[in-house]
Amino acid sequence: MNEKRIVGNLELCDLPELGIKGLHVRVDTGATTSSLHVDNIEEIDIGEDTWIKFDIHPDIHDVKKLIRCQAKVAGQRKGKSSTATSQRRYVIETDIVMADQRWQIQLTLTDRSEMTYLMLFGREAMAGKFIVDPELEYLLKKA
Repeated sequence: MNEKRIVGNLELCDLPELGIKGLHVRVDTGATTSSLHVDNIEEIDIGEDTWIKFDIHPDIHDVKKLIRCQAKVAGQRKGKSSTATSQRRYVIETDIVMADQRWQIQLTLTDRSEMTYLMLFGREAMAGKFIVDPELEYLLKKA
């Protein structure tokens, strides 16, 4: 059994299947599922599967940097925004890398443009891997 590592309320991760490195994430034990801010979601059919194309601006300090991504839809989920507004969100499955670990997580895709961090790292994604110390930040080595 792996020992759980301590993470702070902010950490760095890579989402290699989406071409994203060094993404700052808000660790959120109040969120069940992890959530990623994306723009311009477009649904497409590939074979019998539903896929989506979407844009990510991975660097909040450089909005000109844009990554166009594509992922298979794993489902849709009802989610609540920070203002408690209910909305349907696409769910994708993708690998995440934090420190020396790589595993698959589910991500809901949503509009987090009013939030400081582009991604919330929720309970399901960290289960069995991490313990959160909310007083600290960036405890893991860069992914």
